[in-house]
Amino acid sequence: MQNHAAQKIRVELAERSYDILIGRGLIPQAGEAIRAATGARACLIITDSNLAIHHLPALRTSVEQAGISVTVLELPAGEKTKSWPFLEQGVEAILGAKLERGDIVIALGGGVIGDLAGFAAAIARRGMRFVQVPTSLLAQVDSSVGGKTGINSPLGKNLVGAFHQPALVLADSGALDTLSPREMRAGYAEVVKYGLIDRPDFFEWLEAGAWRGIFEGGPEREKAIAISCGAKAAIVARDETETGDRALLNLGHTFGHALEALVNYDGARLVHGEGVAIGMAMAHRFSQRLGLCAQEVPSRVAAHLQAVGLPTRLSDIPGGTGNADEILEAIRQDKKVSRGTLTFILTRGIGQSFIAKNVAEADVLAFLRDESR
Repeated sequence: MQNHAAQKIRVELAERSYDILIGRGLIPQAGEAIRAATGARACLIITDSNLAIHHLPALRTSVEQAGISVTVLELPAGEKTKSWPFLEQGVEAILGAKLERGDIVIALGGGVIGDLAGFAAAIARRGMRFVQVPTSLLAQVDSSVGGKTGINSPLGKNLVGAFHQPALVLADSGALDTLSPREMRAGYAEVVKYGLIDRPDFFEWLEAGAWRGIFEGGPEREKAIAISCGAKAAIVARDETETGDRALLNLGHTFGHALEALVNYDGARLVHGEGVAIGMAMAHRFSQRLGLCAQEVPSRVAAHLQAVGLPTRLSDIPGGTGNADEILEAIRQDKKVSRGTLTFILTRGIGQSFIAKNVAEADVLAFLRDESR
């Protein structure tokens, strides 16, 4: 299927501004867009073993036809690739390819590859440009936009990293056709998040049935990606390094990241989007428990996530996640902890999320004990 006219969303960050292009069939046409945005003469494509089969040949051909020489680093698929040994491989591959600072790194993959390749680009030669070619729904609507790059530590998720903005994001919606239903559901959790933060109309549109078109590849898919990217771009433009309201993008993530750490990033048990789904459901239940929102709000959120096939409770995780004290200890490692106090994204209703600082640990622990029963 040929690409229709791509939608363009601009991330406004002064001299570091860049475009997000959204449309079907962008990967086979990527070379000219990358050359126009960067002027690079050589690149390293970092991808994983799954994507190398589906999308690397078309991307490589397009980039080479645009006059850019290509070197490829293929890494294992999975969350455990976001770690020191593979970061080292990425940096050494950049240096081994003899890329100059005017050349680029291209991240072809989901959130894992995007985060790792972006971080490698941020630290190699004290900073190189990179292009995001996200191939999962989660990466297209969230992790490829905004410049957060990094790897995981055994002590927690994304604790090592840097803010490093891409030069261009190419979101080929057709690439999502190769995803498994589980991967699509996991990415959809991040789409729902934008509605729950501050776009109640968007949530209602998804809830009313638009979510089916996203999964089936209808026009709803590009619309949802564009709305999600636009929402994130607006927040990033206001608060690039998360000193203010960019923290709203972490709705569900404080709980979710703790759960991922407790299963040791075992994707067979829990992938990131599933952790976010459980985390968002928990954040709404916690908000209701604190008297912040009406009783029907968390039920409505959970009902939609469940309709799509996403988990909403700790008991949905195969093998469990430890007890309430262990979950709280994992939360304490979260980057949103400040001066030893806990910060959560809570809500007063659908699309009414806010940053809650100094949340009492006793309240969190009591809530976690109830959730763990």
